[in-house]
Amino acid sequence: MRLTTKGRFAVTAMIDLALREHTGPVALAAISSRQQISLSYLEQLFGKLRRHELVESTRGPGGGYSLGRKAEDITVADIIVAVDEAIDATGCGGGENCMGDDTGRCMTHDLWTSLNAKMLEYLHSISLRSLVEDQLAKGISVEEAPIKRAISSVPVVKPIKITAPNSVFALGNALSK
Repeated sequence: MRLTTKGRFAVTAMIDLALREHTGPVALAAISSRQQISLSYLEQLFGKLRRHELVESTRGPGGGYSLGRKAEDITVADIIVAVDEAIDATGCGGGENCMGDDTGRCMTHDLWTSLNAKMLEYLHSISLRSLVEDQLAKGISVEEAPIKRAISSVPVVKPIKITAPNSVFALGNALSK
């Protein structure tokens, strides 16, 4: 099996998202900044994750992404398959005739096919929740999201400073000085 950056970045971003799920939708720009992953790359990955209903998007101010299912119901295999990552250790991509049309399968084909099944079984056994708990046990700090308020709860009183004369007489007095 060969995991590319696509699969690794998708799993990393999903852990980041799951760590902050209690604060509301998480902006991809914030994940990009924290995990050092290109924003445009994350947008591509999250488009695929959204189509597989692993994440949900919220538009507008304060929008972002949230988990589409509970973290315990999402597995690493779900994430990797969603971003089109092939889980295949065979050299032929799982085809029947890896040695050519007339030769058939190679001698190790069944070995690599069996390995594929074990890897997929292993990745299905790891939930996103367990990965989040591992990170929290390691002491990762999850900052609290700032509370976004459109209007201040306390009125802001600014004194009015008058710089212009308020009458013709005041104007005359200001010009004569």
